[in-house]
Amino acid sequence: MSKSATIVKPPGDEAPDFDHLFAAEDRHFWFRSRNDVIARVVRGLTDKMAPGYRVLEVGCGTGNVLRALEKVCARGETIGLDLFEQGLQFARQRTSCPLIQVDIHAMKFDAPFEVVGMFDVLEHLPDDRRALQDVRRVLAPTGRLLLTVPAHMALWSHTDEFANHYRRYSVAQLRQALTESGYRVEFASEFMMALVPFMWLNRRAASMLRRLRGGPVPDAKSLALSELRIVPGFNRIMSWLLGWEARLLARRRPLPFGASIIALACRDDVAPASGRQAA
Repeated sequence: MSKSATIVKPPGDEAPDFDHLFAAEDRHFWFRSRNDVIARVVRGLTDKMAPGYRVLEVGCGTGNVLRALEKVCARGETIGLDLFEQGLQFARQRTSCPLIQVDIHAMKFDAPFEVVGMFDVLEHLPDDRRALQDVRRVLAPTGRLLLTVPAHMALWSHTDEFANHYRRYSVAQLRQALTESGYRVEFASEFMMALVPFMWLNRRAASMLRRLRGGPVPDAKSLALSELRIVPGFNRIMSWLLGWEARLLARRRPLPFGASIIALACRDDVAPASGRQAA
């Protein structure tokens, strides 16, 4: 592992609200359901690997997903990377794996990784192709990139604005970004199906409130943070509804729609595995 860490912070780039994220992630259905999906898919990859494989999470933030990866990848070495020291301070409370503060465009490692994860990171980056190309350089020849992103610009909202997103994706757009960056997509699917109607209604309600008031709705931060509140009954129902999605996705069964997208890709200079086709 490279001992040097170069911090490259773009002008105006602001750190996420790590305090509120850290407080919500352990119990909120969205984070728990996403972790379940990620853990099952990663387990399906690493169970076939010899001990000592290497796993990297790019944009590990507070360590919520990294903790799950460290548990699933106990026979390998897991490393977390993030631009912001504020996030890594929380990650140190959740995981014992190495943590590096470095910009994605300045990554340097002594050995490549068999698995690289980017979980709701790509939408934060102005040049997604460049970021994907930088990740490809640290991916082993037979390695896999697993990533999640928010789906559908039609669902754009205060949450995206507060989180400093540049875009939401369609499956076709994400496939194109990966293909143009030197990857072959093995599997891609939307997920978080049960969340779509609630998100759509929430955005319509905000728009209606704006028209009725004849002015702006509450600021994006207040609206976004309200979605991190734990509502016990709703939290349990959504966890139950989303629970079965992880089992289907682990078997690479695509879902018809959703509020998020998950994709698994390999380098395009590696021959396809026998009998496996991209979904």
